[in-house]
Amino acid sequence: MSKPLTIHLPEDLEQELTLRANQLNIPLESFVLESLQQLISQSDPDDDSIESVREGIRQGWHEAMTGQTHPISQLWNGIDAD
Repeated sequence: MSKPLTIHLPEDLEQELTLRANQLNIPLESFVLESLQQLISQSDPDDDSIESVREGIRQGWHEAMTGQTHPISQLWNGIDAD
């Protein structure tokens, strides 16, 4: 099943995409879809998934709420080595 999607592009990006689609002699929509499919298939499987990002946020929130924090002044300790 497919459903419609509207994308608002800056004019210069639309022109570039249209130019490339015309060079390949395919409709702009097909070029955009193929480009997105390639991007997805080339994505790094080691990248954080949305769920792992959510879990990291949950853990950070839990640590903050339970007082497992450090003063911001300690964040920079040892970074500025003069």
